[in-house]
Amino acid sequence: MDLREKLTRLSTTPGVSGFEDPVAAVVWEEFAALDAEVSRDRLGNVIALKRGEGEGPRPRVLLAAHLDEIGLIITAVEDDGFLRFLPVGGIDPRVLVAQEVVVHGRRPVPGIIGAKPPHIQDGDEQKQAYPREKLYIDVGLPAARAREEIRVGDPVTLAGRFFSLAGDRVAGKAFDDRVGVASLLVCLEELGRRPHVADVYAVATVGEETDGYRGATAAAFALAPDAAVAIDVDFAEEEPNRTPAELGKGPSLAIGPPVHPRVWEHFAATARGLGLPHQFSAEPDPRGTDAYALQVARAGVPTMLLGIPVRNMHTAVEVVSLADVEATGRLLAEAVARLDRRLVEGWQCF
Repeated sequence: MDLREKLTRLSTTPGVSGFEDPVAAVVWEEFAALDAEVSRDRLGNVIALKRGEGEGPRPRVLLAAHLDEIGLIITAVEDDGFLRFLPVGGIDPRVLVAQEVVVHGRRPVPGIIGAKPPHIQDGDEQKQAYPREKLYIDVGLPAARAREEIRVGDPVTLAGRFFSLAGDRVAGKAFDDRVGVASLLVCLEELGRRPHVADVYAVATVGEETDGYRGATAAAFALAPDAAVAIDVDFAEEEPNRTPAELGKGPSLAIGPPVHPRVWEHFAATARGLGLPHQFSAEPDPRGTDAYALQVARAGVPTMLLGIPVRNMHTAVEVVSLADVEATGRLLAEAVARLDRRLVEGWQCF
């Protein structure tokens, strides 16, 4: 698999939370190319099923990575042609000034985010970050033409391009969580080459960035898995009050309330036993990822959380190591291939 090519395609395709159709179509194609049974549910989750071998009942494992991205939504087209907006998901307004964007109106319309120049700011304004309500999108169109092309409610994506840094590190937008989706592709490819007992549902979920976990909630309820794994990004080497995840050292295995200890032990033992790169992170907050929605579905699901280290999270220049994405997919495949009904049934209680 050309992982760089896959991630380039995933990253550059638009899919703001609530408007995921374009990237969902790409994910469908990628899942189908791996000989999976692909479907899409009513909320928009893309579901790939790799059936296990042997007589049933087989354990059902759900692997979830969200495909939506942060972005903006148009709230007004003003008489000067400027566009006003609100954030969709957790986006820091301080990173928006001078950002290139694409407004997804009747057609994709390129624009930039402008603000009052420093020359005409008063003293107090010069000492502060631009407040979000003072920013605007300039698409270079007069108001009448802008209103023909763009409507209130149209989504806006950051226009970050995918590019290579030194070694295997790459930068771009929407790595949160398209790198998780890419790891699902690696996992499914690996599972296609080896026997496994479990029925594996790889789900690219919608609606994670707006903290509703709608896609994961619906998928976990409908599929009723015996175990689940959420794959998301982790903060890389930036936050002193968190366990630092380092680029190039594999996925982080989260320890904390979102994680069932016996599932964690299975993943840790698999990684250690095969010498797969991995690291550990403390996760005290049960919310923040799809893991929460998976964990509390129906009567409860034993759940694991894997994090792929990413720098500059929620910007147009997120940075990741391709080796970490590959290692995450391999660990998923190896851990899933070692599951059987007896092992999974042992996870139902402490």
